Amino acid sequence: MKSDIQIAQEAVMEPITEVAKRLDIREDELELYGKYKAKFSDELLERLKDEPDGKLVLVTAINPTPAGEGKTTTSVGLGQAFGKLGKKAVIALREPSLGPCFGIKGGAAGGGYAQVVPMEDLNLHFTGDFHAITSANNLLAALLDNHIQQGNELGIDPRQIIWKRCLDMNDRVLRNVVVGLGSKMDGMVREDHFVITVASEIMAVLCLADDMEDLKRRLGNIIVAYNFEGKPVTADDLHATGSMAALLKDALKPNLIQTLEHTPAIVHGGPFANIAHGCNSVRATKAALKLADIVVTEAGFGADLGAEKFLDIKCRKAGLKPDAVVLVATVRALKYNGGVPKENLSDENLEALKKGIVNLEKHIENVQKYHVPVVVTLNSFVSDTEAEVAYIENFCKERGCEFALSEVWEKGGEGGIALANKVLETLENKESHFAPIYEDSLSLEEKIETIAKEIYGADGVTYSPAAKKELKRITDMGMGHFPVCMAKTQYSLSDDPKKLGRPSGFTVNVREVYVSAGAEFVVAVNGSIMTMPGLPKKPAAFGIDVDANGTITGLF
Repeated sequence: MKSDIQIAQEAVMEPITEVAKRLDIREDELELYGKYKAKFSDELLERLKDEPDGKLVLVTAINPTPAGEGKTTTSVGLGQAFGKLGKKAVIALREPSLGPCFGIKGGAAGGGYAQVVPMEDLNLHFTGDFHAITSANNLLAALLDNHIQQGNELGIDPRQIIWKRCLDMNDRVLRNVVVGLGSKMDGMVREDHFVITVASEIMAVLCLADDMEDLKRRLGNIIVAYNFEGKPVTADDLHATGSMAALLKDALKPNLIQTLEHTPAIVHGGPFANIAHGCNSVRATKAALKLADIVVTEAGFGADLGAEKFLDIKCRKAGLKPDAVVLVATVRALKYNGGVPKENLSDENLEALKKGIVNLEKHIENVQKYHVPVVVTLNSFVSDTEAEVAYIENFCKERGCEFALSEVWEKGGEGGIALANKVLETLENKESHFAPIYEDSLSLEEKIETIAKEIYGADGVTYSPAAKKELKRITDMGMGHFPVCMAKTQYSLSDDPKKLGRPSGFTVNVREVYVSAGAEFVVAVNGSIMTMPGLPKKPAAFGIDVDANGTITGLF
């Protein structure tokens, strides 16, 4: 089998204007970035406003393991399969971050014969959206420090600055830094911090904004610090809103590319699901629903993170209602959850499968709590045995789930037809009664505890003194009605990455809390999760190169 990048580079892409025609988009409604990439114009988005909505299908997964799950691959393959069945479908995905591409996880374009292309462009710089977000974030940081340098009219307390700089790269040494060293003209010496761009509140704001007016409102509400009286200081107070919005003017527009089989793919925004809210932009999803009969979208990492945030934050804020959820698993990942070492995952092991399938069971139960129909799909590997697949299929059917095998990595859209047909049956025969798992009126502590107990399976929640104090301050500021965005490890249902399967008898430890007033949610940081990742001992960057002809190698 060829590598992902070989398959992508051998693909014959259609001009993006031809791909757009499948969605009845005219060439003059696109802003072209070369032959194969485009942004939606404001005129197109305005024209679509009164069109009816299609069906929304969310793709999520069990907790990720080193064995691989293939959520994006399944999303892309399912969209291609709908195309083969003659359905007007579109895929709505997140943009990849440079950090994982050069770190350990790799890119996010799918895999095998279920990829979006041009994959090198998508994974590296794409249309510059992340650079614009990084620039807007750091402009606000620069204006904040300059305000203090120029007399500090707002009385900002340097000990209570909460706005962090950002960079779209895994760089652990920037987590905690000291700025302002040098002469008096070099600013005030203080501790500062960096987060990865996908954890910046600017990313969340862009992904949740409806339009430019809403974007500017949200940007202006961002809290950057507190003054000596303990009152919040916002981006509006620093007169930063207009200039940040100017940097984000084009980044606000969704991007259109294609799959290997020319299915339209709208790729826009990219907050991480373990440290942010894990969904592509509201603008992209809403546009997709107006353009197609079926929209396939995904949420990052396992259903305890991405799906929970999609359902409790994005859908709540945007008024979206998913019609079905596809839950991705692999035989290998379930055996890994059952205690099998990575090197032995190709061996049939029904006992380990029975032990590890409890992870899938919990995710099924969680999605069903939102009253949305669930289809479980197994991303197929050649090492899977008939007995293992049959066991998982029966397990799912006993729990009221539809089941289908997916072979999209090997066969593209053709390998996803069984899954596509099962999703179509579900859309036709089962009604979604979607509702978030908690009400806005609950206190922030009650929201956190609802997620911890209902979704993670925890016995309860403990809070650091600083977290308890901040929860009270946020509530006193009138923001207690916001939803909660949990920052947690993706590898376990708990906040301990080593607890695989379906852990029990644990508590979740909230060590830090802060409000994202522009994004309109409250972030609760659990366990040892980091908002600026680090590189592994042998980062993926070691294997990436470009030849004299400009051909990139080693990206996957």
